Amino acid sequence: MEKLPFFLILLSLAIAAANEADEGSSNRRHATEKTTRLHFYYHETTSGKNPTAVHVAQTASTKKSPTLFGLVNVMDDPLTEGPELTSKLVGRGQGLYASSGLEELSILMVWTVVFKSGKYSGSSVTVLGRNPISHPRREMSIVGGTGVFRLARGVLTFRTYFSNHTVAVIEVDAVVIHF
Repeated sequence: MEKLPFFLILLSLAIAAANEADEGSSNRRHATEKTTRLHFYYHETTSGKNPTAVHVAQTASTKKSPTLFGLVNVMDDPLTEGPELTSKLVGRGQGLYASSGLEELSILMVWTVVFKSGKYSGSSVTVLGRNPISHPRREMSIVGGTGVFRLARGVLTFRTYFSNHTVAVIEVDAVVIHF
């Protein structure tokens, strides 16, 4: 009999938690799904006074690899409305990438687009996937988001606008589905 009150308390808590979780999912069922198209540029600098991407790890064989296999970088790149670095800043592209191809130059990218201005300020979109950087057009998955982009999914496309050994400007188009 001593266990019966304890069991009833646990059962009540479980029912309350299930009801709360169910209310949250029913609110989403009634939310309107939205589609937002985004267009901006990201600027990556790998050397000089203020690099926006830096090497943080590599394997013993990375320097011998034609694809730099095993190299890991972190980044905090400015995102702008236009291809010029002086155009309006819309946010930051923060994350990491690792050279993951043995035969082809490709990176595995974990990237969060953090909006710093405009109607999306304070919101973010998270991207994950393979980026074969030598291809003219690359697609990656949008796997989540915050703020305006809560529960986001979608696709993001990269096109290299300009690139040399120390600077890259990448044109970004995204279709974000969110609530």
